[in-house]
Amino acid sequence: MRVLVTGYGGFLGSEITRQLLNAGHDVRGLGRNEYPHFSHLEIERNQGDVTHLPSMMAAATDMDAVIHTAAIAGVWGNWNKYHSVNTIGTENVVYVCQELKVPVLVYCSSPSVTFDGRDQSGVDESVPYPQRWLCHYPHSKALAEQAVLAAHQPPNLWTAALRPHLIWGEEDPHLFPRLIKRARQGRLRIIGDGENRMDTVHVINAAAAHVLACEKLFMESKCGDQAPSESAGGRAYFITQDEPVKCWEWISNILEIAGVPFSKKMLGFKAAWLLGQLLETSYRLTGREEEPPLTRFVAAQLARDHYFDISAAKRLLGYRPLISNEQGLEKLRAAWLNR
Repeated sequence: MRVLVTGYGGFLGSEITRQLLNAGHDVRGLGRNEYPHFSHLEIERNQGDVTHLPSMMAAATDMDAVIHTAAIAGVWGNWNKYHSVNTIGTENVVYVCQELKVPVLVYCSSPSVTFDGRDQSGVDESVPYPQRWLCHYPHSKALAEQAVLAAHQPPNLWTAALRPHLIWGEEDPHLFPRLIKRARQGRLRIIGDGENRMDTVHVINAAAAHVLACEKLFMESKCGDQAPSESAGGRAYFITQDEPVKCWEWISNILEIAGVPFSKKMLGFKAAWLLGQLLETSYRLTGREEEPPLTRFVAAQLARDHYFDISAAKRLLGYRPLISNEQGLEKLRAAWLNR
């Protein structure tokens, strides 16, 4: 295949790009920067933004598939920032695929599109979108996911949305630095009773799922009348390690590997929720742009169950984790010891 990867220079996008190349596919990348770490690989690098339609149109020309990972993540900020990139940008990607007759679109969504602050214990993709949103990121991603799935119109366009949960790995620039910084500042607290379970996914596994989905949809798009009775397209998929862990045990392991002390002080969920609500209100009223020390979304994520049934990804995509939690932690330990 000839595959365009949006956000190819990011943590997940980089691993997807490497795996596509290793599988023998031709790759074109679209990103806001140059990303010189790809200069030694045979990849066509396009500088641009998904919010700029001409850039998207040029990048997607003559492609067999698009894997769309470009997004703005976070739990704080104004709606326009998230909506313009995550929602409008994705709608641009959909439009370009339709106009240029690119047959396959795989979208990197998020499990947070179904999270309303309550426990999610082994739920599957039938769980609905929430009626309320705790921050702009999941809201903007949910709107984008719905646009992608609505665009699934065989035989012209085959789409799928993947929901990888808490992507991590040795080069993680998001989750681990955030945890380590808070622990070093003495600002990390166990929220709730510390017994909640969650899913994570190593970046190698998350990337492999996207490549599998892309290959699967491309094969189905070529089948014509021989397409399988149960298509992999038009669906969302939770993607995890398939090994739920106790949230705070896992966090403690990461901090131990990083050599960062963790006091393990506790804060009840109700108190944390109220504190997050008060801080959000205060920051909005005073016009402060930086993220508050705690928000309702973060409090709920750290205190509630959020682990998922990935039967659909196994059955329809053939997904199986390539690397276990234990193997991932050992890779992390080895990498950090050599820094």
